[in-house]
Amino acid sequence: MARKQKQLPIYYEVTITDVAAEGKALAKVDDMVIFTQYAVPGDVVDLQIVKKKKNYMEGRVIKFHSYGEKRCEAMCEHYGTCGGCKWQILPYDEQIRYKQKQVVDNLTRLGHIELPEITPILGSEKTYFYRNKLEYTFSNRKWLTMEDMQKEHKPEELNGVGFHIPGMFDKVLDINKCWLQDDISNQIRNEIRRYAQEKGLTFFDLRNQEGFLRTLMIRTTSTGELMVVVVFFHEDEAERVALLQHLADMFPQITALLYVINSKCNDTITDQEIHCFKGAEAIYEEMEGLRFKIGPKSFYQTNSEQAYELYKVARNFAELTGDELVYDLYTGTGTIANFVSRKARQVIGIEYVPEAIEDAKINSALNGIDNTLFFAGDMKDILTDKFIKEYGRPDVIITDPPRAGMHEDVVNVILNAEPKRIVYVSCNPATQARDLQLLDVKYKVTAVQPVDMFPHTHHVENVVRLELK
Repeated sequence: MARKQKQLPIYYEVTITDVAAEGKALAKVDDMVIFTQYAVPGDVVDLQIVKKKKNYMEGRVIKFHSYGEKRCEAMCEHYGTCGGCKWQILPYDEQIRYKQKQVVDNLTRLGHIELPEITPILGSEKTYFYRNKLEYTFSNRKWLTMEDMQKEHKPEELNGVGFHIPGMFDKVLDINKCWLQDDISNQIRNEIRRYAQEKGLTFFDLRNQEGFLRTLMIRTTSTGELMVVVVFFHEDEAERVALLQHLADMFPQITALLYVINSKCNDTITDQEIHCFKGAEAIYEEMEGLRFKIGPKSFYQTNSEQAYELYKVARNFAELTGDELVYDLYTGTGTIANFVSRKARQVIGIEYVPEAIEDAKINSALNGIDNTLFFAGDMKDILTDKFIKEYGRPDVIITDPPRAGMHEDVVNVILNAEPKRIVYVSCNPATQARDLQLLDVKYKVTAVQPVDMFPHTHHVENVVRLELK
């Protein structure tokens, strides 16, 4: 006989008191912490508990009794369903205040190291339309909103193109307007959907792995260049050419119109052949007179303007005079390496992805930079004591690892190398705090600068300078 599942409680008229890790709202009931979403401090809500643990619970807001003073209206019509931009209901000055608090809390609570005064966060001048890249998914099973479900006649058109619903791999929210990228992105996406529906083109079925239109990537640059990559599940030359030509005719501002035939079980195109239908095969971003080539597979910070502010902080923290050997760890496409190269004797960049390293070399050549060297491979395998003996002990290390932070072997090699200065750029202050604690045996933190790259989300970048004790 199946065990009867215990009914989880509802708590009534609970006041949201704070913002916690990962941007979740926090409340307390009888000394038990409850985390929830889509609420802000000051809101009074009813919470349906959905998960109960020993030390905390997770709840879902089922009713608002009153709103907090700091709450504001969300700009996006898809807010609350899309799953992105969860902090739209917080004024931007409040968002960056909580991000500053997140950095301070992580470094002090997890790092347990001596810290200087943490500089106020650098906010983003643009809070909407700040991204230079978005990826959309076509689906023949679009997500039906509560409003759709309550209609007497359910929508007959179930094709949609937009973003995945959190936790639903085969459900896609059909997006009318996204506020993250220049509006040309909305125009192109909506026109492809209109054309496809008019011509009867099939949208991808994620469960059954069938259909014609699969994904769409749109990239823009601050210089006005525009890349569109349409991914098809299978080849149908007549339909493909007709669609792509329609896009070229409707949007002459597209500078790189590309396509991919991807019949794999997953959406990644890093291992796929890219075909150019019209225009260039890449677009170019500029920063301080440097040009950076961006292909469909290239990594580039998704907030171009704020990336410039971030890189300036990293370069300032490095305090380069022109005589230093700099190691740029997790260099990606070599953006930071090339950005600081003018003020260094030599820069050595290391990155896991071989394609990114090829882009880094191209970017150096494109800008006439001849004092960079780039290596591809797993950081812990390449950055060894032997490598340092062969290529020289770095005077400065700049490191920008993924969210998981640095492998302990990498930290140990850095400690053995004893550079005078380390500049640690992080997208996750929690793992950064852990690594700073490991580095504390030889290094002292002398400067901390948070930078907001992603308005309306809880994500925050943080730059730390460490100096040899």
